[in-house]
Amino acid sequence: MGGEEEGGFEPATGDGPPVPGDAEARAASVRSAFAGLLQIRRLTNSGPARPESVPAPWELHRPVRAVALALEAAGLPASAVGPSGERTEKGYRVTAGASPGTVRVEWLGPAGSGAAYEEAGELPRCAAALRESGWTALLYRGPRGRRFLEVEPPTGRPDGR
Repeated sequence: MGGEEEGGFEPATGDGPPVPGDAEARAASVRSAFAGLLQIRRLTNSGPARPESVPAPWELHRPVRAVALALEAAGLPASAVGPSGERTEKGYRVTAGASPGTVRVEWLGPAGSGAAYEEAGELPRCAAALRESGWTALLYRGPRGRRFLEVEPPTGRPDGR
């Protein structure tokens, strides 16, 4: 199990190997990490009526990690890559966005897995989970018509409007 015990919990971004170990133990770790994140929000967000509904400053400095945790906590599957860099699992992939503080979320999978066809249904699920977690998620079409989300912290009011 090494990774979580040695270096702390790391949410799945979709660019690493498949998450090793027991699925129930991983789910418990994700729940614990997300509960900790909500507690950080409660302690550091003083303005909003529901402080847990807005990303904390800690998240804004680590948006890829925070967005990946929100997606994994929502029960969405992460993509994964094998030792030679080939995709081995179908799911979300979280990377830094084009602008500072933004995050890009794609739906990827191994060649022939149908991930490109599923992105029309799966990316809106990702967007809904992220909005529920206080992020602003906008759906775009990129090169060759592939969809992706651009995720950023809410602007203006604490509820993102």
